[in-house]
Amino acid sequence: MSESVTSRLAERGWVLPEAPVAVGAYVAAVRSGSLVFTSGQLPVVDGALATSGVVGESVTAEDARACAEICALRCLAAVSTVVDLEAVVRVVKVTGYVASLPDFTAQPAVIDGASEVVKVAFGEAGSHAREAVGVSALPLDAPVEVSMVLEVR
Repeated sequence: MSESVTSRLAERGWVLPEAPVAVGAYVAAVRSGSLVFTSGQLPVVDGALATSGVVGESVTAEDARACAEICALRCLAAVSTVVDLEAVVRVVKVTGYVASLPDFTAQPAVIDGASEVVKVAFGEAGSHAREAVGVSALPLDAPVEVSMVLEVR
């Protein structure tokens, strides 16, 4: 990869935010051997949720997908607190939770927003396993939460 992760993201108009700070008894990211695990990230921009509510009710699937992009960028910012992003060998897994109505079944399309971010950031190394899960509620009434596991050198 000749271009940097941040320059590839910038080509799509994405900028890594400030590294998230944990608001409880945990940390934003942990390295264990060759793996980095992120805590779940909410779609926070400038200290506030980008949007709140339930997908399929007060939040559209498109807005939720944009929230998943924000969550993924925050995950990468968290990773950058424990390792240089250029040291990422591959994205192993992305897990996404979508606060959604019981009849909403497009969680995979919402979490595609996060998957797209890591594919742009890391190219083929951004291909990953994934879970996209519908839930009744998320912290702070967030519509989306994303976490990641990455392999690093």
